[in-house]
Amino acid sequence: MMQHPQAEQAQDPMQAHAHAGHGHPAGAHPAGMGGGARTLPDGSPVCKLIAWEVTRSCNLACKHCRAEAHCEPYEGELSTEAAKALIDTFPEVGKPIIIFTGGEPMMRPDVYELIHYAHGKGLPCAFATNGTLITADMAKRIKAAGVERCSISIDGADAASHDAFRGLPGAFADSMRGIEFLKAEGIPFQINTTVTRNNLHSFKDIFNLCQRIGAAAWHIFLLVPMGRGSGLADQVISAQEYEDVLHWLYDFRKTTSMHLKATCAPHYYRIMRQKAHEEGISVTPETFGMDALTRGCLGGTGFCFISHVGQVQPCGYLELDCGNVKNTPFPEIWKKSTYFQQFRHQEEYKGKCGVCEYHKVCGGCRARAHSMHGNHMGEEPLCTYIPKKMKA
Repeated sequence: MMQHPQAEQAQDPMQAHAHAGHGHPAGAHPAGMGGGARTLPDGSPVCKLIAWEVTRSCNLACKHCRAEAHCEPYEGELSTEAAKALIDTFPEVGKPIIIFTGGEPMMRPDVYELIHYAHGKGLPCAFATNGTLITADMAKRIKAAGVERCSISIDGADAASHDAFRGLPGAFADSMRGIEFLKAEGIPFQINTTVTRNNLHSFKDIFNLCQRIGAAAWHIFLLVPMGRGSGLADQVISAQEYEDVLHWLYDFRKTTSMHLKATCAPHYYRIMRQKAHEEGISVTPETFGMDALTRGCLGGTGFCFISHVGQVQPCGYLELDCGNVKNTPFPEIWKKSTYFQQFRHQEEYKGKCGVCEYHKVCGGCRARAHSMHGNHMGEEPLCTYIPKKMKA
């Protein structure tokens, strides 16, 4: 599975975390946290970002894949006509950034037609690919379709480490070649990296690679052990290591103009405020950009995932069936899903996430709570912070 690009700045589709909203160009801001309309007429939050798994087929067999994807076609994927009908409903919930993801989206023949159709509706479009299939011609098609940014997943600073993780010799070289084709067409790209014990020590080297090849942003993803990734339990870093890497990210971001973002790491937004307070810095868009306006976990509040068969979920890592677009109009699912309603009210959260004073900017990773503790409304398993109400 490709990690999706994240949106973060009004002019930057992959930078507007309304979870990015997992990718919003054109003025996307996190629902309920500033910028533009925050709610729909019925009071539901505006949807800022949709990650759409247009196919689950993939040419790689990555060790962390939540989808356990393979090359063969999957049954039940939406037809071109059904996919366009779904796109027609997206403007009813706002102006979400649409991240076309997979699997490997380039393995769906009509993906460029779908992107062009969504782009024609005024929807910002992002493309999450492993980059290995991008040729000069494909880069031209990606550009012509209306893609505003691509995300490429790179999990090691060199071929040996990346290829081992991706399950295919030559994957690193192929991705680097694909990136050069994107650059030739002037398509901005970001690098996504999944954090594991094996690559934690080489983060500075991975960053240097991102800088050298001209990435617009570097997003680090904290591993959620599910799907094929459930076999990587020994690669999940501890809560303290998690805390340490997010503190490192906060400090390291001061040394570069490249946009850095922690994903599936909602407590970064608590750490950012704690450290800024210690430094006497106000957390505002002027000092921290869109990071000052976003929330950690936006599943069901500003972001959602649509699977290859049309199942709507809070995110790709949390397989809760919130409804299927084949049976229920997407706007109705967004507004009325029982799961989404839970995520929109703090009193529904259990443990320390339910009483934490940083809840509105964090929320804890719902997928990790579900996969590690069996309760999607439970407390974040990899958070060391003790809320003030629990210390009293």
